Amino acid sequence: MAQRRHRHAARPAERPARSAGAGQQGRAVMTAAVADYVARRARLLAQMPAGAVAVLPTAPEVARNSDSDYPYRHDSYFYYLTGFTEPEAVVVLVAAQGETPARAILFCRPKNIDREIWDGYRYGPEGARAAFGFDQAHAIETLDEQMATLLSNAPSLYYPLGSKLDVRVADWLSAVRAKSRTGVTPPASTVDLLPLLDEMRLLKDDSEQATMLRAATISAQAHIRAMRAARVGVYEYELEAELLYEFRRNGAQAPAYTSIVAAGANACVLHYSANNAQSKDGDLVLIDAGCELDGYASDITRTFPVNGRFSAPQKRLYELVLSAQAAALNAIAPGLPYSGAHEAAVKVLAQGMLDLGLLKGTLEEIIAGKSYLQFYMHGTGHWLGMDVHDVGQYRDVTQADKPSRALKPGMVVTVEPGIYVRPAEDVPEEYWNIGIRIEDDVLVTADGYTILSAAAPKTVAEIEELMQHD
Repeated sequence: MAQRRHRHAARPAERPARSAGAGQQGRAVMTAAVADYVARRARLLAQMPAGAVAVLPTAPEVARNSDSDYPYRHDSYFYYLTGFTEPEAVVVLVAAQGETPARAILFCRPKNIDREIWDGYRYGPEGARAAFGFDQAHAIETLDEQMATLLSNAPSLYYPLGSKLDVRVADWLSAVRAKSRTGVTPPASTVDLLPLLDEMRLLKDDSEQATMLRAATISAQAHIRAMRAARVGVYEYELEAELLYEFRRNGAQAPAYTSIVAAGANACVLHYSANNAQSKDGDLVLIDAGCELDGYASDITRTFPVNGRFSAPQKRLYELVLSAQAAALNAIAPGLPYSGAHEAAVKVLAQGMLDLGLLKGTLEEIIAGKSYLQFYMHGTGHWLGMDVHDVGQYRDVTQADKPSRALKPGMVVTVEPGIYVRPAEDVPEEYWNIGIRIEDDVLVTADGYTILSAAAPKTVAEIEELMQHD
């Protein structure tokens, strides 16, 4: 195996330009050139049998209360294939058969100038067809009628099985069966579309990697801003506000998930979300936060002392977690198993727990008995992409024993070891209520990995130097 190397991703000099038309239309957020979306659709069609049909809707709008909706967010699978971000849309792909070429068809809302006054620009079918590289586009109101034709004599139908589309699919198939006297037959099989897309989405192309680097860089700057704003007595929500400001001022559309800003003992709550406590002198603050930029998530965690200086016990635990992350990163390279990063982190953490008196026994006993779970109870990472916990199998399901799958260039993972010490008997009191997690976004490359979130400081010296401000 060639020697592995890693590199820290450099901050882009400027924000990559969006595709044409993405600005004035408001909702349109195209991270890739139209050709990239067309190529993705072609790759999916190539995996389908001749004449097969695939159907995929976007996400619905969701009412918040009264006549107010939650901010709209497209379906990730739909966006991956289309780049289209308006609601009330469905993409239909028809595989080539004989002399008939493959087709990509979009169903979307028609142009409506009156509604555009209230809600903003709509592409309409013809505008969307031209802008997003579809072969055909029609008004969404015609979908049911046209599906009865598109599914006639199709050998199979691909769609998200078990979704809200099930009832509508049943109606489409009934409409096809009603034409049986004319010799028309419905699809003989239905196939879950999502596993095919999961495997495609797992490997990020160049445009996706560039967007994820930009998202991670914005989020790293937000963490820096929060560290600089920290002071004894600051409320968690004040630091959260600093994060949100930095996200939006750099063009990110929203947080990729509910930010965790946890001071003191709150850092021992893995999914803490209240963000309303006041910090005290001597507290560590754990911030787990990342923005979503043009449909792609970032996910960074940093832990720092609110007063700007780590205490001796805090520093011992912090440097243990940092060492565990370094070991996990060293286990990331093409061909190595996904599970290797977690196993490497656990080994370092377990030894540290033993050395610091948090656990007793031997290293082998601690790992075999999983007694480390008292202080480290989660995995060391997950896939990252359009979703924070992105799609894709973690095991090779093609093999009988389903081993951990091998890493490949283009995969993006988080690496996030931690330690959480709640008060308990036989646990040294100096470590009570200390929670620490260090998380980075990592792209697997041909010769190792790149840390996309490297702009966020994480050594003790870097953090303490940053926080020495007036």
